[in-house]
Amino acid sequence: MQDAKTLYQRFNNDLSNLDFGQNPQRLYDPVYYSLGVGGKRIRPILCLMACELFGSNYEDGINAAIGIEIFHNFTLLHDDMMDKADVRRGKPAVHVKWNENIALLSGDAMSVIAYKYICETKSNLRQVLEVFSDTALKICEGQQYDMDFETMSEVSEKQYLLMINLKTAVLLAASLKIGAIIAGANEKDKKNIYEFGENLGMAFQLQDDLLDTFGDPDVFGKNIGGDIVANKKTYLLIKALETADTKQKKELNNWLSLKTFDPIDKVHSIKYIYQNLGIPEFSEQLMNQYFDKAFAKFDQINEKIFNKSILYNYALSLKQRDF
Repeated sequence: MQDAKTLYQRFNNDLSNLDFGQNPQRLYDPVYYSLGVGGKRIRPILCLMACELFGSNYEDGINAAIGIEIFHNFTLLHDDMMDKADVRRGKPAVHVKWNENIALLSGDAMSVIAYKYICETKSNLRQVLEVFSDTALKICEGQQYDMDFETMSEVSEKQYLLMINLKTAVLLAASLKIGAIIAGANEKDKKNIYEFGENLGMAFQLQDDLLDTFGDPDVFGKNIGGDIVANKKTYLLIKALETADTKQKKELNNWLSLKTFDPIDKVHSIKYIYQNLGIPEFSEQLMNQYFDKAFAKFDQINEKIFNKSILYNYALSLKQRDF
């Protein structure tokens, strides 16, 4: 079984050599740009690791992994446009570099290309397609909840956790399950590896929210405080509104209601409230609960310890990330 570094290098090499088409140029250039600005490639690596964990090899899972990564980048392209986020991985977002109409159509093309690669899977294709299609629809549901939250005066922690489950966690879970399906894993192991990925995905998104506010912008690859500026109903904001005293809640609501403001001042002021309330610690505690649940499910997977250790160490590196 290959380690994460080897899989990352091989996958990036394969991805960079793909030819989706050239003309019309303004349709395909954003596709190549989106896939070429970097990324951690977590989802395809998880898919390939699961494939190898259960006895298959890299080649058996490569088309599915490519499809998953293209689909993930399609969701990011549209997500940036909906959130009016200007930067992705330290580079201008597609809708900024080109325009929103081009971003919309190029994103649509990416979703179709993703399905084409998924359909090139040779083993257990019907099961793979069922999982992938179900996941794609769930991501749309999660994105709609995220947009709905923008106009809701109150969002509960339960609502937020459902949203990130759909928008983020299910794709990590599906990536692992698809690899397991391709390799012919038994039903129990497919269930365990899915739940491992689902809990890992929940922790990952909570970590992402924390890094968006408290991370290093040079490392994180996005403008710090973007969620604060956009009034995103993250766990940090929900927990702050829940635990704030009258004065702090008034200040938070005032910032949330302002139509015009200095973004730097807003981010600084809200971060100060978060720190006084211990919100980073609350967030880390919940994040670690999901990591613990993930590793508990991982322990139940019935495979050789040596092979499992490679995937375990990769998951552990995600827990320790700062970008």
